[in-house]
Amino acid sequence: MSDADGAAGAGAADLLALFVWLSPAYPVGAFAYSHGLEWAVETGDVADAASLRGWVGDLLLHGGPFSDAVLLAHGWRAMAAGDEAGLHEVLELAAAFAPSRERQMETLNQGDAFMAATRHAWPAAALERMAAMCDGRVAYPVAVGAAAAAHGLPLPATLAAFLNAVAANLISAAVRLVPLGQSDGNRVLAALLPTVRLAATEAGEVPLERIGGAALRSDIASMRHETQYTRLFRS
Repeated sequence: MSDADGAAGAGAADLLALFVWLSPAYPVGAFAYSHGLEWAVETGDVADAASLRGWVGDLLLHGGPFSDAVLLAHGWRAMAAGDEAGLHEVLELAAAFAPSRERQMETLNQGDAFMAATRHAWPAAALERMAAMCDGRVAYPVAVGAAAAAHGLPLPATLAAFLNAVAANLISAAVRLVPLGQSDGNRVLAALLPTVRLAATEAGEVPLERIGGAALRSDIASMRHETQYTRLFRS
Protein backbone atom coordinates (compact mmCIF):
# COMPACT_ATOMS: atom_id res chain seq x y z
CA MET A 1 0.00 0.00 0.00
CA SER A 2 1.15 3.50 -0.74
CA ASP A 3 1.47 6.44 1.63
CA ALA A 4 -1.65 7.79 -0.05
CA ASP A 5 -3.57 4.99 1.60
CA GLY A 6 -2.85 6.55 4.97
CA ALA A 7 -0.17 4.14 6.18
CA ALA A 8 1.37 7.02 8.08
CA GLY A 9 -1.96 8.69 8.72
CA ALA A 10 -3.99 8.78 11.89
CA GLY A 11 -2.36 8.33 15.27
CA ALA A 12 -3.27 5.67 17.77
CA ALA A 13 -5.91 7.83 19.46
CA ASP A 14 -7.69 8.37 16.14
CA LEU A 15 -8.09 4.61 15.68
CA LEU A 16 -10.52 4.50 18.58
CA ALA A 17 -13.32 5.03 16.06
CA LEU A 18 -12.43 1.68 14.46
CA PHE A 19 -12.53 -0.03 17.85
CA VAL A 20 -16.05 1.31 18.35
CA TRP A 21 -17.39 0.67 14.85
CA LEU A 22 -16.10 -2.91 14.71
CA SER A 23 -16.97 -3.80 18.28
CA PRO A 24 -19.64 -6.48 18.87
CA ALA A 25 -21.61 -3.74 20.64
CA TYR A 26 -21.94 -1.56 17.53
CA PRO A 27 -25.56 -1.87 16.36
CA VAL A 28 -25.15 -3.65 13.04
CA GLY A 29 -26.60 -7.00 14.17
CA ALA A 30 -23.49 -9.02 13.25
CA PHE A 31 -24.25 -11.50 16.04
CA ALA A 32 -27.28 -12.72 14.06
CA TYR A 33 -25.24 -14.01 11.10
CA SER A 34 -22.91 -17.00 10.77
CA HIS A 35 -21.86 -16.65 7.09
CA GLY A 36 -22.93 -20.25 6.43
CA LEU A 37 -20.97 -21.59 9.40
CA GLU A 38 -24.12 -23.04 10.94
CA TRP A 39 -24.50 -25.46 8.02
CA ALA A 40 -20.78 -26.31 8.18
CA VAL A 41 -21.19 -27.27 11.84
CA GLU A 42 -24.27 -29.40 11.12
CA THR A 43 -22.43 -31.34 8.40
CA GLY A 44 -19.32 -31.81 10.53
CA ASP A 45 -16.99 -29.66 8.42
CA VAL A 46 -16.37 -27.62 11.56
CA ALA A 47 -16.33 -29.79 14.68
CA ASP A 48 -13.48 -28.55 16.88
CA ALA A 49 -10.96 -25.76 17.29
CA ALA A 50 -8.62 -27.08 14.59
CA SER A 51 -11.29 -27.35 11.91
CA LEU A 52 -12.66 -23.94 12.90
CA ARG A 53 -9.24 -22.38 12.49
CA GLY A 54 -8.90 -23.94 9.04
CA TRP A 55 -12.39 -22.85 7.96
CA VAL A 56 -12.02 -19.23 9.09
CA GLY A 57 -8.44 -19.00 7.82
CA ASP A 58 -9.54 -20.11 4.36
CA LEU A 59 -12.33 -17.55 4.37
CA LEU A 60 -9.94 -14.76 5.32
CA LEU A 61 -7.57 -15.59 2.46
CA HIS A 62 -9.83 -17.02 -0.23
CA GLY A 63 -13.50 -16.46 0.66
CA GLY A 64 -16.15 -13.83 1.16
CA PRO A 65 -14.26 -11.90 3.87
CA PHE A 66 -11.28 -11.45 1.55
CA SER A 67 -13.51 -10.19 -1.26
CA ASP A 68 -15.21 -7.88 1.22
CA ALA A 69 -11.81 -6.49 2.22
CA VAL A 70 -11.01 -5.78 -1.45
CA LEU A 71 -14.32 -3.95 -1.80
CA LEU A 72 -13.61 -2.04 1.41
CA ALA A 73 -10.26 -0.89 0.04
CA HIS A 74 -11.76 0.36 -3.20
CA GLY A 75 -14.60 2.06 -1.36
CA TRP A 76 -12.05 3.77 0.91
CA ARG A 77 -10.00 5.03 -2.03
CA ALA A 78 -13.02 6.29 -3.96
CA MET A 79 -14.31 8.17 -0.92
CA ALA A 80 -10.86 9.59 -0.12
CA ALA A 81 -10.47 10.80 -3.72
CA GLY A 82 -13.99 12.23 -3.92
CA ASP A 83 -14.64 9.87 -6.85
CA GLU A 84 -18.42 9.53 -6.83
CA ALA A 85 -18.51 7.46 -10.03
CA GLY A 86 -15.92 5.05 -8.64
CA LEU A 87 -17.74 4.79 -5.33
CA HIS A 88 -21.02 4.09 -7.10
CA GLU A 89 -19.33 1.31 -9.09
CA VAL A 90 -18.00 -0.32 -5.92
CA LEU A 91 -21.40 -0.04 -4.22
CA GLU A 92 -23.16 -1.73 -7.13
CA LEU A 93 -20.57 -4.50 -7.41
CA ALA A 94 -20.62 -5.21 -3.67
CA ALA A 95 -24.41 -5.59 -3.67
CA ALA A 96 -24.31 -7.91 -6.69
CA PHE A 97 -21.28 -9.98 -5.68
CA ALA A 98 -22.92 -12.04 -2.93
CA PRO A 99 -23.17 -15.72 -3.97
CA SER A 100 -26.50 -16.37 -2.22
CA ARG A 101 -29.63 -14.62 -1.04
CA GLU A 102 -28.61 -14.91 2.60
CA ARG A 103 -25.12 -13.54 1.96
CA GLN A 104 -26.64 -10.55 0.21
CA MET A 105 -29.08 -10.01 3.09
CA GLU A 106 -26.17 -10.26 5.53
CA THR A 107 -24.03 -7.61 3.84
CA LEU A 108 -26.85 -5.20 2.99
CA ASN A 109 -28.60 -5.37 6.36
CA GLN A 110 -25.35 -4.80 8.22
CA GLY A 111 -24.31 -2.07 5.81
CA ASP A 112 -27.57 -0.19 6.19
CA ALA A 113 -27.40 -0.49 9.98
CA PHE A 114 -23.77 0.65 10.01
CA MET A 115 -24.54 3.71 7.88
CA ALA A 116 -27.53 4.68 10.02
CA ALA A 117 -25.59 4.39 13.28
CA THR A 118 -22.48 6.10 11.95
CA ARG A 119 -24.26 9.02 10.29
CA HIS A 120 -26.10 9.65 13.54
CA ALA A 121 -23.21 9.37 16.01
CA TRP A 122 -20.17 10.08 13.77
CA PRO A 123 -21.46 12.59 11.20
CA ALA A 124 -19.36 13.62 8.21
CA ALA A 125 -20.25 15.68 5.18
CA ALA A 126 -18.80 13.03 2.85
CA LEU A 127 -21.14 10.38 4.29
CA GLU A 128 -24.13 12.65 3.72
CA ARG A 129 -23.07 13.14 0.09
CA MET A 130 -22.73 9.36 -0.24
CA ALA A 131 -26.21 8.82 1.20
CA ALA A 132 -27.67 11.37 -1.21
CA MET A 133 -25.83 9.77 -4.14
CA CYS A 134 -26.92 6.20 -3.39
CA ASP A 135 -30.08 5.00 -5.08
CA GLY A 136 -29.88 1.63 -3.34
CA ARG A 137 -28.60 -0.06 -0.24
CA VAL A 138 -25.00 -0.11 1.00
CA ALA A 139 -22.96 -3.30 1.43
CA TYR A 140 -21.24 -3.53 4.80
CA PRO A 141 -17.55 -3.50 3.75
CA VAL A 142 -18.05 -0.48 1.48
CA ALA A 143 -19.89 1.34 4.27
CA VAL A 144 -16.96 0.71 6.64
CA GLY A 145 -14.37 1.76 4.07
CA ALA A 146 -16.25 4.90 3.10
CA ALA A 147 -16.77 5.91 6.72
CA ALA A 148 -13.11 5.35 7.54
CA ALA A 149 -12.02 7.52 4.62
CA ALA A 150 -14.56 10.20 5.51
CA HIS A 151 -13.03 10.41 8.99
CA GLY A 152 -9.43 10.25 7.82
CA LEU A 153 -8.69 6.78 9.19
CA PRO A 154 -5.84 4.89 7.49
CA LEU A 155 -6.70 2.08 5.10
CA PRO A 156 -4.23 -0.55 6.43
CA ALA A 157 -5.58 -0.31 9.97
CA THR A 158 -9.17 -0.30 8.70
CA LEU A 159 -8.62 -3.47 6.68
CA ALA A 160 -6.95 -5.28 9.56
CA ALA A 161 -9.60 -4.22 12.06
CA PHE A 162 -12.41 -5.22 9.71
CA LEU A 163 -11.01 -8.69 9.01
CA ASN A 164 -10.24 -9.27 12.66
CA ALA A 165 -13.84 -8.37 13.53
CA VAL A 166 -15.15 -10.79 10.89
CA ALA A 167 -12.97 -13.58 12.28
CA ALA A 168 -14.03 -12.80 15.85
CA ASN A 169 -17.73 -12.89 14.89
CA LEU A 170 -17.37 -16.27 13.15
CA ILE A 171 -15.50 -17.69 16.13
CA SER A 172 -18.17 -16.36 18.49
CA ALA A 173 -20.80 -18.14 16.40
CA ALA A 174 -18.79 -21.37 16.51
CA VAL A 175 -18.41 -21.16 20.29
CA ARG A 176 -22.20 -21.34 20.46
CA LEU A 177 -22.73 -23.83 17.64
CA VAL A 178 -20.04 -26.54 17.97
CA PRO A 179 -19.95 -25.85 20.96
CA LEU A 180 -16.47 -24.72 21.97
CA GLY A 181 -15.24 -23.18 25.17
CA GLN A 182 -14.33 -19.51 25.36
CA SER A 183 -10.69 -20.47 25.86
CA ASP A 184 -10.68 -22.46 22.62
CA GLY A 185 -12.28 -19.53 20.83
CA ASN A 186 -9.64 -17.13 22.13
CA ARG A 187 -6.84 -19.48 21.09
CA VAL A 188 -8.26 -19.78 17.57
CA LEU A 189 -8.53 -16.00 17.20
CA ALA A 190 -4.98 -15.50 18.47
CA ALA A 191 -3.69 -18.14 16.07
CA LEU A 192 -5.43 -16.40 13.15
CA LEU A 193 -3.85 -12.98 13.73
CA PRO A 194 -1.00 -13.62 11.23
CA THR A 195 -3.62 -14.64 8.66
CA VAL A 196 -5.60 -11.48 9.36
CA ARG A 197 -2.47 -9.37 8.81
CA LEU A 198 -1.61 -11.19 5.58
CA ALA A 199 -5.15 -10.95 4.21
CA ALA A 200 -5.35 -7.25 5.04
CA THR A 201 -2.10 -6.56 3.20
CA GLU A 202 -3.01 -8.62 0.14
CA ALA A 203 -6.57 -7.29 -0.13
CA GLY A 204 -5.29 -3.74 -0.35
CA GLU A 205 -3.38 -4.61 -3.54
CA VAL A 206 -6.10 -6.41 -5.56
CA PRO A 207 -7.52 -4.50 -8.56
CA LEU A 208 -11.31 -4.42 -8.65
CA GLU A 209 -11.41 -6.35 -11.92
CA ARG A 210 -9.52 -9.24 -10.29
CA ILE A 211 -11.80 -9.68 -7.30
CA GLY A 212 -12.83 -13.28 -6.71
CA GLY A 213 -12.65 -16.22 -4.35
CA ALA A 214 -12.20 -19.96 -4.11
CA ALA A 215 -13.93 -20.92 -0.83
CA LEU A 216 -16.65 -22.81 -2.67
CA ARG A 217 -17.62 -24.99 0.29
CA SER A 218 -18.52 -21.84 2.21
CA ASP A 219 -20.59 -20.53 -0.70
CA ILE A 220 -22.46 -23.83 -0.82
CA ALA A 221 -22.95 -23.65 2.95
CA SER A 222 -24.64 -20.26 2.60
CA MET A 223 -27.03 -21.68 0.00
CA ARG A 224 -27.80 -24.80 2.03
CA HIS A 225 -28.41 -22.72 5.14
CA GLU A 226 -31.44 -21.16 3.46
CA THR A 227 -33.33 -24.45 3.85
CA GLN A 228 -31.65 -25.80 6.99
CA TYR A 229 -34.29 -27.24 9.29
CA THR A 230 -33.03 -25.83 12.61
CA ARG A 231 -31.32 -22.46 12.57
CA LEU A 232 -29.97 -20.11 15.21
CA PHE A 233 -28.56 -17.60 12.73
CA ARG A 234 -29.92 -15.67 9.74
CA SER A 235 -27.15 -16.77 7.39
